Amino acid sequence: MQTNIEGKVALVTGSNRGIGRALVEALLERGATKVYATARNKDSLQELVENYGDRIVPLTLDVTKAEEVNATAQTAGDVQVVISNAGFAENIDIFIEDLSVARQEMEVNYWGTLNVARAFVPVLESNGGGAIINISSIAGLVNFPMFPTYSDSKAAVHSLTQGIRLIKGGSVQVVGVYPGPVDTDMAADLEMDKATPQSVAVSILNAVEAGKDEVFPDPVAEGFSGPYEAGTKTLEKQTAEMLAASS
Repeated sequence: MQTNIEGKVALVTGSNRGIGRALVEALLERGATKVYATARNKDSLQELVENYGDRIVPLTLDVTKAEEVNATAQTAGDVQVVISNAGFAENIDIFIEDLSVARQEMEVNYWGTLNVARAFVPVLESNGGGAIINISSIAGLVNFPMFPTYSDSKAAVHSLTQGIRLIKGGSVQVVGVYPGPVDTDMAADLEMDKATPQSVAVSILNAVEAGKDEVFPDPVAEGFSGPYEAGTKTLEKQTAEMLAASS
């Protein structure tokens, strides 16, 4: 399944900066007719509105609040492409520091993504299909010790994405995205080569239009794609054999 962006209506969570903002701009440049740009503070979306006019619909949204997500799904009932990008990360020592940060990471990264999927997949289906794109991370495939609980939350996003694809993949394109280090505020303290948010956004949309299920959108991430795809094929084969044996 693949989704062409031109002529589509899209929604992006966490649109005010980084990959989210780059995705909004890339969607519009690729021909999306309208983008619902969401953030916890709608004022932070003003520059996007000034740049793109009424092609941007700014909305206040905290993805951890299911009632807000459900209300947004009612407002954006014409949406055909949904990108769950809102994220949160902190560098913590799980054996020393307060774990309230870890709970917030899980609330935003996992529960927020789940809230969006539960609210918007039925909308996509009612509109004849479309795509839901979840931004995970290579840290969701291999735990990064400087961001241990963030890695945990992104591993949960990875598993959630697989589950949604198994349940809804026949009617909606379900895409998992696994970036490496990207030059955003979240990665400001990382001393390493980073991809630009703009290049990552372009790679994501290229993959969506090509019908890919998983996206490794930068040079560091690409190093994970081969082993991941090989392991996935083995698991898929084993799962099919188990299902055949139990039927």
